[in-house]
Amino acid sequence: MCGILALLGCSDDSQAKRVRVLELSRRLKHRGPDWSGIFQYGDFYLAHQRLAIIDPASGDQPLFNEDKKIVVTVNGEIYNHEKLRKLMPNHKFRTGSDCDVIAHLYEEYGENFVDMLDGVFSFVLLDTRDNSFLAARDAIGITPLYIGWGLDGSVWISSELKGLNDDCEHFEVFPPGHLYSSKNGGLRRWYNPTWFSEAIPSTPYDTLVLRRAFENAVIKRLMTDVPFGVLLSGGLDSSLVASVTARYLAGTKAAKQWGAQLHSFCVGLEGSPDLKAAKEVADFLGTVHHEFHFTVQDGIDAIEDVIYHIETYDVTTIRASTPMFLMSRKIKSLGVKMVISGEGADEIFGGYLYFHKAPNKEEFHTETCRKIKALHLYDCLRANKATSAWGLEARVPFLDKEFINVAMSIDPEWKMIKHDQGRIEKWILRKAFDDEEQPYLPKHILYRQKEQFSDGVGYSWIDGLKAHAAQHVTDRMMLNAAHIFPHNTPTTKEGYYYRMIFERFFPQNSASLTVPGGPSIACSTAKAIEWDASWSNNLDPSGRAAIGVHNSAYDNHLSSVANGNLDTPIINSVPKMVGVGVAAELTIRS
Repeated sequence: MCGILALLGCSDDSQAKRVRVLELSRRLKHRGPDWSGIFQYGDFYLAHQRLAIIDPASGDQPLFNEDKKIVVTVNGEIYNHEKLRKLMPNHKFRTGSDCDVIAHLYEEYGENFVDMLDGVFSFVLLDTRDNSFLAARDAIGITPLYIGWGLDGSVWISSELKGLNDDCEHFEVFPPGHLYSSKNGGLRRWYNPTWFSEAIPSTPYDTLVLRRAFENAVIKRLMTDVPFGVLLSGGLDSSLVASVTARYLAGTKAAKQWGAQLHSFCVGLEGSPDLKAAKEVADFLGTVHHEFHFTVQDGIDAIEDVIYHIETYDVTTIRASTPMFLMSRKIKSLGVKMVISGEGADEIFGGYLYFHKAPNKEEFHTETCRKIKALHLYDCLRANKATSAWGLEARVPFLDKEFINVAMSIDPEWKMIKHDQGRIEKWILRKAFDDEEQPYLPKHILYRQKEQFSDGVGYSWIDGLKAHAAQHVTDRMMLNAAHIFPHNTPTTKEGYYYRMIFERFFPQNSASLTVPGGPSIACSTAKAIEWDASWSNNLDPSGRAAIGVHNSAYDNHLSSVANGNLDTPIINSVPKMVGVGVAAELTIRS
């Protein structure tokens, strides 16, 4: 992934303003360490920090059409770029970059070309013929994007908050599936799939249709000119990604360049559930497996860097981002620039453990719709920014547009969890890949219970975070929390601790408004808490908060811990229990 920054119509074309744009763009250099570029046309500035994945030699940005009247700065991957090039035989492309098609598509089709793109993207396009501009973000919001406004009437677009927060009077999240047109003066939604209306679908479940749709989503993401691998936690989603990748890698251009043996990566505390399961899957698939260990203290020491890069104070996002952030640094040190990951399946198939309590298929389906629509604020944010912090790109095949269309058109009755029929969470996905003749995965992995990433890396990770926060946030601070943080007031000491760090980096009111809030149980939306009356007394985003569902659910004692009610004896004992301050550095085993 790259970093983009645009300043549009600022009424200042001075050298000082150009220097300021370059300075702000450098704040995004971690996203694109391979090259920097800037284009200025009067008081319009388009800047780019490049992570070179496709055509590293000639794909530097900004990119242009033939006569250089149309200019674009892009963060993304356009998987159907070769097909799109064939639609425009009269156009001359300057590079082999997949993003090179965007300026030409605009020239050929106008603003309505965005839905033709199959991929993930955020871009800003400037048409110097009439000084109009267009900005757009991909369907689900896999690439991050923010929009801001200056007092001088300028519009700012940036991949991250840190690129515009100091220079805008107001800024906000650029919504997924939308475009901003200066000709129309506002945002409009270009992504309008059938499922978006939340109407209940009725298509019968077909295992082979679902399987093939996912395989196609993975195969198109093998488009790369640089070394890559897969993130493998040993859970269902990442294991299926690894399995399909390993199965179809041979014969691809990537295999010819970098070899047909897949590399896999996993992170966890010593002895964690994920490490054990991931090793078993790696052995089954024959991958070159890299296992990274971290301690609770390693994670705690990284929290400030994590919050700076992820740009959130959401508790569950920070819990899960920290191990991913640490792992990404190690992966990049091995020379890998792209990984394929398993985000999105839980939202599409109702994989979170709280879905066990969905009262009917209508509630089940509308909750999955709500979860997908909010992904850009949670797992997409984490997967993109935790990896991009180290110049690593993460691709997420479960969030492929066509795959989502297939999966979200299935009658949700098939997705419902029915213990009397042996149907656990994500049963239809598991069943689609349950092949006796050519197995994709070992049976017990294929039917392993859902484990949230922040839990799977080791249960003592979350417990250690809570204990650490309790040592730094007093009861008096919690009593005054609503006065200090009137928006999204933190209700736990852990939440308060993260919020203090966030506010130090991003003190503007606009910044706090970009982060979602509200109660949650095991990653649910606030609405789903109504499914079980007991949950309102045990609010925590960890999967272990799903008491009566998770095999290692919190007991009553840990339930109080989950809500930040730690007395002194517990605080004093936790570091000894989880090994805080014992082991120092990440270790790697290959």
